Amino acid sequence: MDFSILTDHFGSYMEGFYNTILSSLLALCGSFLLGALIAIFRITPVKGLRWFGTGYVEFIRNIPLLLVVYIFFYGPSALGFPLDGFIAGTIGLSVYTSAFIAEAIRAGIMAVPKGQTEAARSSGLNYAQTMVHIILPQAIKLVIPPLGNQFINLIKNSSVLTLVAGLDLMYFADGISTETYRTFDTYIFVAMFYLVLTLPLSYAMRVWERRLQRKY
Repeated sequence: MDFSILTDHFGSYMEGFYNTILSSLLALCGSFLLGALIAIFRITPVKGLRWFGTGYVEFIRNIPLLLVVYIFFYGPSALGFPLDGFIAGTIGLSVYTSAFIAEAIRAGIMAVPKGQTEAARSSGLNYAQTMVHIILPQAIKLVIPPLGNQFINLIKNSSVLTLVAGLDLMYFADGISTETYRTFDTYIFVAMFYLVLTLPLSYAMRVWERRLQRKY
C-alpha cells in the first residue's frame, strides 16, 4: 500500500472527511427528528396523519437512496431554485433514513405499556404532551440498538453524495484515483476514514445501551 497517496493528497482527504462528518451529523439530526414525527403520525388516532405516515414510510423505504437524492438534486432545479450537491445529498439522506428510524421508533412506542398513556392522559396531558414527555423517551431507550445501526448506515450511505458532486470523501477519492491511477490504495484509505467514524459510534452505542439497561 502506497502511503504517499495519503500524504500527498492529505488536504483533499481531510476536506472530504470534514464534509462527510458534517453531512452525516446534519442528516442524523434531521432524520431523527423527522423519523420521530413520522412515527407519531403512524400511531396517531387522526386518520389523515396516520395515512400520511404510512404512505411516507412505504414510499421512501421502497425506492433507492440514490433516487431520493436525485429528487432533491434535480427537482428544485426544474422548479427554478437549484440546490448544490452537498445540500441536496444531505436532505435526501435525511429523508431516506427517517423512514427507517420512524419504523424503529414506532416499534418502541408500541412496546411501551398502554398504561403509561392512560396514566398520562388521566393526569391532564394531551396527546402531543403524552408522546413527547412520557412515551417517546421510553420508546427510544427500547430501540437504541436499531437506531445505532441506522446511524452507522447513514454514515456509510453518505457516500452517495459523490454522485451529485457533494464534496464528500468518495468525491475527492475519485479525483485522486483518476490523478494517480492507484485505485486500490486510494479507496483503502477512504475505508480507513470511514472506520474512524463508524467504529467509535458502534462502541458508543453499545456502552450507552449497557448503561441504560443497568439504570432501568
